[in-house]
Amino acid sequence: MKFVNGLAVLLLFQLIGDAVAHLFGLLVPGAVIGMALLFVTLLLKRRVSKSLELASTGLLSHFSLLFVPAGVGVIAQFNRIADEWLSISIALVLSTLITLAATATIMQIANRLSQRQVLS
Repeated sequence: MKFVNGLAVLLLFQLIGDAVAHLFGLLVPGAVIGMALLFVTLLLKRRVSKSLELASTGLLSHFSLLFVPAGVGVIAQFNRIADEWLSISIALVLSTLITLAATATIMQIANRLSQRQVLS
């Protein structure tokens, strides 16, 4: 029963995220908004309930199954991907480079801030 309760909490946050995205016309997927809301809630509570931990651990143990729909989508859209491979490749390379640069910059800032706190 704890697994079902934890799963209900996860689905509730996804529903809330979907509702927020739909009501405000946001381009961010509702699942991402729900995950952010769950994250904030867990930070504020400073603990994870046993049912939520059980449900999330159970889902993560079967995480590879969640890639099946994405794989099917790639196969279903193979002709379109073949037609637009160059633009897709450029977008992937550029987004990867931007992400690496942003991550490196944020890490440098975080390191400087943590060193200042240690020294003072």
